[in-house]
Amino acid sequence: MVFSSAIFVFLFLPVVLIIYYIFPHKFKNIIILFASLIFYSWGEKLIVLVMISSTIIDYSCGILISNGKRRLGLILSIAANLSFLGFFKYFNFTFENLHALIQFIGLDNSLFYNIPKIALPIGISFYTFQSMSYTIDVYNGNVSANKNFIEFATFVTMFPQLVAGPIVRYIDIHKQLKHKNLSIQHFSQGIERFIIGLIKKMLIANTCAYIADDVFTASIGEISSMWAWIGIIAYSFQIYFDFSGYSDMAIGLGKMFGFDFLENFNYPYISKSIREFWRRWHISLSLWFRDYLYIPLGGSRVKQSRVYTNLIIVFFITGLWHGASWNFVVWGLFHGLFIVLERIGFDKILKRLWIPLQHIYTLLIVVVAWGFFRADSLAHSLSYIKKLFSFSNGNLPINSYLVFFHSNAESFIIGTIAIIFSIPVYRKTEELLSKKVKVGTVTSNMVKIIRLLLILSLFIITLSYIAANTYNPFIYYRF
Repeated sequence: MVFSSAIFVFLFLPVVLIIYYIFPHKFKNIIILFASLIFYSWGEKLIVLVMISSTIIDYSCGILISNGKRRLGLILSIAANLSFLGFFKYFNFTFENLHALIQFIGLDNSLFYNIPKIALPIGISFYTFQSMSYTIDVYNGNVSANKNFIEFATFVTMFPQLVAGPIVRYIDIHKQLKHKNLSIQHFSQGIERFIIGLIKKMLIANTCAYIADDVFTASIGEISSMWAWIGIIAYSFQIYFDFSGYSDMAIGLGKMFGFDFLENFNYPYISKSIREFWRRWHISLSLWFRDYLYIPLGGSRVKQSRVYTNLIIVFFITGLWHGASWNFVVWGLFHGLFIVLERIGFDKILKRLWIPLQHIYTLLIVVVAWGFFRADSLAHSLSYIKKLFSFSNGNLPINSYLVFFHSNAESFIIGTIAIIFSIPVYRKTEELLSKKVKVGTVTSNMVKIIRLLLILSLFIITLSYIAANTYNPFIYYRF
């Protein structure tokens, strides 16, 4: 089940919300827990047992740590979570590479023909990191172990952010599991945020996906360099509005159920360096790796050569976390390389440049790197990136761009909207209107009515896309 499906918007969510608000407070965590298990098992069926097993193990490990068996509890938790992640996410990848290696050196590889493919549980990268952060925080004394299994299981399985984040840490919401903000204002904020996320996904991300998919699935020899740039820019918008849209919906759903999740995106495409980009992109993952990997490795407290090594390790694992493919590893290392270069001293040169040039540098690195993220294989990604800079015309006629944009006016309009809303236009408009309300230029009610009408209009348009079954799964469901 996905947030952008008719069954979720028109059936699952309304029913769960009605039940949730009818029952007294003491039952609310149980309702969220059972709703989350239904939500997850809707498509995953018995694979839900993996998540339940991870929940039981980490709950028990938290108790072990609180009872004085600190090291044993931590080791068991990390070993179990990494074993689940390693088996389900990297089993196929490992044996595919072993198979290729054995074939390369000319040994008998018939043994590999009968090895079964392991299904990847949706969201396993998110809930294992989320659950594992709990036991690490308990071990470090940052939070007390939760003796209430229902509360802890609610934290791990909570469906609003279960499948694709943001990665919610127990330390950030443990008080909210007991005391929820169930005000009308909080609920209305949640509805608005959910609708904004749905608009991002259905109107912008899915439209950009059609362009990106057409270009990336075409033969490299057929497309021109211009089409390659159009495709990769379309994908850059697709992945941003797809993932930030999901995060908006998750944060909005959290508010509807009385929770406040931390922000996961902060207009990453306005960044002036790769370091700044990672402070704005997938913030919950960046903070997770900073707190649970980079700092334990020594962070910036060690000698400079070790700092650079730590950064490369972090970005290697960041890439591998995203998927069992060399594409993702190279994507992570590509970002890590520029982070290191900026740390070495390039950031000082960068800050002296004209600000638009800083933006161009950052966007060029980020957009080119998405080629590794989107392409089907490492060879495909390298060929695609080479095409970006080869300045070839391909086999398409030169007027194909005009024909495309003329016959796809909707794509052109959505592309323009994507550019506008990848910068803080919405936030700046809110701030401007707030100032005008304060000085009495416009009334507060006028602002509320305009805002409501705009969001409702876009929501109705979005519902027409849902009704038309223009399905395109969330990109981060793969991770």
